[in-house]
Amino acid sequence: MIKLLRDDRFWKIAGQAIALISVIAVIAILWDNLTANYAQLGINFGFDFLNSQASFDIGEKVIDYNPENSYKQAYWVGLFNSLRVMIIGIVLATIAGLTVGIARLSNNWLLRTLAGLYVEVIRNTPLLLQLFFWYFAVFIAFPKLEENPQMSGPVYLTNRGIALPWLATLPGFEIWLILLAVGCLGAIGLWLWRDRVMLEQAQPGRHLFWALGAIGLSAILALIITRNLPFRLDIPRLTADLQLEGGLQLSPEFAALVTGLSLYTGSYIAEIVRAGIQSVPKGQSEAAKSLGLQSGTMMRLVILPQALRVIIPPLTSQYLNLAKNSSLAVAIAYPDVYFVVASPTLNQTGRAIEAMLIIMVTYLTISLIISLFMNWYNQSVQLKER
Repeated sequence: MIKLLRDDRFWKIAGQAIALISVIAVIAILWDNLTANYAQLGINFGFDFLNSQASFDIGEKVIDYNPENSYKQAYWVGLFNSLRVMIIGIVLATIAGLTVGIARLSNNWLLRTLAGLYVEVIRNTPLLLQLFFWYFAVFIAFPKLEENPQMSGPVYLTNRGIALPWLATLPGFEIWLILLAVGCLGAIGLWLWRDRVMLEQAQPGRHLFWALGAIGLSAILALIITRNLPFRLDIPRLTADLQLEGGLQLSPEFAALVTGLSLYTGSYIAEIVRAGIQSVPKGQSEAAKSLGLQSGTMMRLVILPQALRVIIPPLTSQYLNLAKNSSLAVAIAYPDVYFVVASPTLNQTGRAIEAMLIIMVTYLTISLIISLFMNWYNQSVQLKER
């Protein structure tokens, strides 16, 4: 017995067992308290309320929804609204961060100063304040249609939102899209293969020519199969009763949220990109210059591939932050999943615990998917030891 008490392995296992028992005990106490409170209110814990009629409208929706639908359908509307903001925000933030991060290292004083000013101002200002600025000071401040009835397109900038020309799908669009996607994947593969094979004797534009050729060939093949254009240009137009129809219409809430999240996250990504580029030994750029590579080709083929090993881990954190920060949409009344579940659904049903669990599981799932993808990508760019 004495030997057992002096064994470190025993205390490690005992400590883990005590911690596990403590967690289970806390959960049991909380569950007992929850069921007792629900019993006093005459409510049974569960998610059956999701099948009840929602009886509230949602101002912006990607999928079909009306107040006669269930809370479950309302949840899906909010989820798709959130995913749309997250995906577009991640793409725009990556572009902004990569551009500004490279500009921070430019030899041009004006470009370098402007990039540094953007990073310092945006990164040191609260995100909520920036969302208010973009919403109230920019997008809501656009001209009113009622005061400018003679306004004409094709682009409308009004306090009701932004209307842009967009492609309207026609029969055969699905086939065309599939073939175009195949062509794009083939072009990416061809691009990477030619970059790897022809790095030492890089000929600017040749590998790009083959990549664009693969995309163009797939598009032409799709047009031959469908025998007509699978889409048409839909231009926004103003009706007699001063309503906008057609085109791509973005609400002020959506535009402000995407703009604020993209610029805010992009300022952090810019510093991550700058640090990643500076982590690459200067000898690499000197060797690339001695091979006659131009600055753009050198950055794309030599510097960035090595910097990715440093960039991706903190970049993953910024993607996760953007996904979670999208819940601030409730501040400007954009109907994301947090707004839909935590406001009308919770107020009408009184199921606070269930509503919070739904929101937690939703954001946890989205974050885990982003983490899994970025971890896989991080593994793919690491050096492989032989």
